[in-house]
Amino acid sequence: MFVCGPTVYDHSHLGHARTYIAFDIIARYLRYKGYSLFYLMNITDVDDKIIARSKESHIEPMKLARKFERQFHEDMKALGIDSVNLYARASEHIPEIIDQIKRLVERGYGYETETGVYYDIKKFEEFGKLSRQKLEEVKKHRIALDQTKRDPQDFALWKKRKSGLRWNSTWGEGRPGWHIEDTAITAHYLGPQFDIHGGGIDLIFPHHESEIVQMESISGKKPMVNYWLHTGFLKVAGEKMAKSLGNFVTIRDALEHYDTEVLRLFFGSTHYRSPIDYTEKSLQQAKNSLETLYTTIENIRELETKEDKKLTKDEKEVQNALKKTKKNFLAAMDDDFNTPVAISHLFDISKKVNIFVAERTKINRKILKEIVDIFKELGGILGILQREKVAVEEELVEKLVELIIELRREFRKRKDFVVSDKIRAELGRLGIMLEDTSQSVKWRKH
Repeated sequence: MFVCGPTVYDHSHLGHARTYIAFDIIARYLRYKGYSLFYLMNITDVDDKIIARSKESHIEPMKLARKFERQFHEDMKALGIDSVNLYARASEHIPEIIDQIKRLVERGYGYETETGVYYDIKKFEEFGKLSRQKLEEVKKHRIALDQTKRDPQDFALWKKRKSGLRWNSTWGEGRPGWHIEDTAITAHYLGPQFDIHGGGIDLIFPHHESEIVQMESISGKKPMVNYWLHTGFLKVAGEKMAKSLGNFVTIRDALEHYDTEVLRLFFGSTHYRSPIDYTEKSLQQAKNSLETLYTTIENIRELETKEDKKLTKDEKEVQNALKKTKKNFLAAMDDDFNTPVAISHLFDISKKVNIFVAERTKINRKILKEIVDIFKELGGILGILQREKVAVEEELVEKLVELIIELRREFRKRKDFVVSDKIRAELGRLGIMLEDTSQSVKWRKH
């Protein structure tokens, strides 16, 4: 499986998180089902956006790219995304890129001009087969910016440049076009044909369309990819979340307010192909829903256990319900990775377990383990329900401290410094140190 990775010129936002979490879940599930999966993701560290940002910030392009690449990996780790086997940088595959361009030129698909090397789109009759567009329709919306090209639709394989990021090649100094970077990387590691190619829906045209024409022109083998999977947009007020629109929330900012598992449940509650509307309300709902599932687990753990080998009628019913839940969950995931339906089955069993808990004080140890294990096992596919009780308790402590600080802030507004100072002192005795700043109150454990 290959998934288009980030162009490392800025912080990653929640729109990116939506895609990478979706494919992390897909990878987890494929491995859960027993598939041997090699998951490859590229890092686009050769791009005009990087060069433009480097000029704005007065940082060398590669230093800028490495800075944001490090932050990207930190964000992926923070999101619990650990399913990628290899991240491949475009800058480390220039020889493979040049080799592919040479072969395209030799076979008549590529041609050179004074500005670069371009793919002659007329030579590929099936152009548009992924996006279901006809070449003539596409041309109507294309502006001819480079008069050296044979056709406005022809895209760059190599850009001749004398400044910025550049490498020596048969056609002089320059850098690769965007599309050829990915086919060079996938061909190097996966060959001319592979199973799954993923990315955001906005990459279908022209990026993925161009990847197809390049790779199939070189190899002569079809199809390049067996399954194309594309994630829907993350929207804010009806518009796609994007850096260009300035309506994005960075992954780092989101994680300051919401737990990783909250974000994963939020994204998983919508099918990966469907758009999602980002609102604080929907994130809060995901947070509450996650807490509901954790509460179910803790409620069952609080029951007194017994060692009877024979199960009661009610315990057998729960056991059967657990088996049905697992069957339904996996059936949903087998249906184009339908996470929202799969998640609904977790909440169904949560309700049954809560009813079961409310009616008794003891439980067979075997059933208790089976209940906890099913939440952990199925939740693990989604990347949720993996926290232990101590983590939940720490979150509760943080909430209580924030509440106390808010109350203290109200006393200070009323100029009741006797009570506010007492709150500060008592928190200090409990090991919570407060630091009043001009804009907020910071706290830490002593």
